[in-house]
Amino acid sequence: MPRNAAPENRARVFSVSQCLRGFIFCVLPHKSCLRGFIFCVLPPKTCLRVLAVLCSGFVVFGMSVSAHDWPQFLGPERNGVYSGPPLASSWPAGGPRKVWRKPVGEGFAGPVVAGDRLVLFHRVGNEEVVEALDARTGNPRWRYAYPTSYRDDFGFDEGPRAVPVIAQGRVYTFGAEGQLHAIDLATGQRIWSVDTARRFQVRKGFFGAAGSPLVEDGRVIANIGGVDGGKDAGVVAFKADTGAILWTATNHQASYSSPVGATFSGKRAAVLLTRQGLLGLDPASGAVLFQRTWRSRSASSVNAASPVVVGDRIFISASYETGAALLRVQGNTLAEIWSQDEAMSNHYATSVVHNGVLYGFHGRQEFSPSLRAVALDTGVVRWSIDRFKAGTVTLAGDKLLILRETGELMLAPAVPDAFRPMAQAQILPATVRALPALADGFLYARNSDTRNNELACLDLRPQ
Repeated sequence: MPRNAAPENRARVFSVSQCLRGFIFCVLPHKSCLRGFIFCVLPPKTCLRVLAVLCSGFVVFGMSVSAHDWPQFLGPERNGVYSGPPLASSWPAGGPRKVWRKPVGEGFAGPVVAGDRLVLFHRVGNEEVVEALDARTGNPRWRYAYPTSYRDDFGFDEGPRAVPVIAQGRVYTFGAEGQLHAIDLATGQRIWSVDTARRFQVRKGFFGAAGSPLVEDGRVIANIGGVDGGKDAGVVAFKADTGAILWTATNHQASYSSPVGATFSGKRAAVLLTRQGLLGLDPASGAVLFQRTWRSRSASSVNAASPVVVGDRIFISASYETGAALLRVQGNTLAEIWSQDEAMSNHYATSVVHNGVLYGFHGRQEFSPSLRAVALDTGVVRWSIDRFKAGTVTLAGDKLLILRETGELMLAPAVPDAFRPMAQAQILPATVRALPALADGFLYARNSDTRNNELACLDLRPQ
C-alpha cells in the first residue's frame, strides 16, 4: 500500500486528482470505482485479489496502461520476457500479418509501447526526435525534437542507441550525445532535460551513449561515466519528476549495457554492468552493495549485454575474450558459481532464461555468432547452432522469438534438447539491431543502416 494511504482497516477518502497523481487507492461507492477506474482502500491481500479480477490495466495520467505493455528496455521487468496473450504457433506462407509500416530515421533505439501509445526515438537530419504514434495504426500523436551533432567515429549509424523508458506518465530518453530528457507522455511537452556529457564532463565513448536508464521509485539511474566537480559520477541518480541530482557514485566509466532493478534478501539494488564490471548500488543512496571486475584486457572492447538476475544469482556476459559468469549475491559479496569463455559470451544481445536454461548468442556480432542453449547452473552447452548470425531473443511463454540482423523472424520452442524452428519469415530488410517491442500480441520492429529505414507492426496473435 502507498506510504500516504490509510491504515489497513481505516477508511480514508482522497480526491480524484490526488489519485491520478499519486496512485492512491480511493474509498468510493463500488459503482463509481468501476466507472472511474479508481480503486478502493482494502486490506492488502484483498486489494491484490480485487485488482487481479477486475482489471488487467488501469488509467495513469489519462493514459491506459496494460500489464501487456512493453514500456522499456527488454520489457516490463527488463528480462526479455513477454507475458501477454499467447502468440500463434505458426504463420502463413507470407509471414505474420503486417498491420502497418512507417519510414523512420537513423538509430539503434528500439520502440516502446504503453497502452495505445508507441514511442519511437530516432534521428532525422540534425535532430534527435521522439515521436508518439498510435500503436495500432502508426498515426502520429506528437513529436518532440532537439538538435544533435553526434558523429560516429567508426562510420556506424548516427542515431540514438538507448531504448526509451515510459514510467509514471513520462517518457525518458538518453541520446547518443548523452542528452537526457523527460517528456510528458500525453502531450509531448518537455518536462526537464540534462546535457550529461557537458554537466559531468564525459569523454566520448566508442559509439556514444547507449545504456537505457533505470527508472523506478521516483529515480532515473544512469551509467554516465563522468565527474561532478571533485566527486565521481560514474553512476548518477536524478529525481524523476524534476531532473534534480539525487546522488552520484563510483568512478566506473559508461558501458553499452542497461541497468536492471533487483531485490536480494529483501533489499533493492540497481544492478549494472559498467565498462569496469558488475556493480550493485543502493538505489536510494548510491552506496556500493557489491562489485566484481568484469572486462576485457583489450581497450578496444565493450560491455553491452545487461545482467540477468535469477533469484539470488546474477549472470553476466561479454565478448572480446571476456566470457560469462554466474555469481551468487551473499550480502555484500559475490560468490562465483562458474565462469568461462566457451559457453555464452554475449556481444550486445542479452540472453533470456527459461526453466533453468539460458538462450542467447555466443560470440562477436561481426563473426556470425552461434545461437545457444546453456544450462544456467553449470554453464554446460545443451545445443548450439553455429554461424547463426547475430540478433535478439525474446521469451514468449515457452517459446523463443528470435529476430536476426538479416531481418528474419523465427519462432522456436524454448527447450534444451534441440533447436526446432516452428515458423520463420522475412519481416524487414537488413540490418536489424534494434531491440523489438512485443505488446499485447503485436510485434514492433525497426531496421537501420539502409536507405529505407522503417518501423513495422506485425500481428503475432492466433488468427
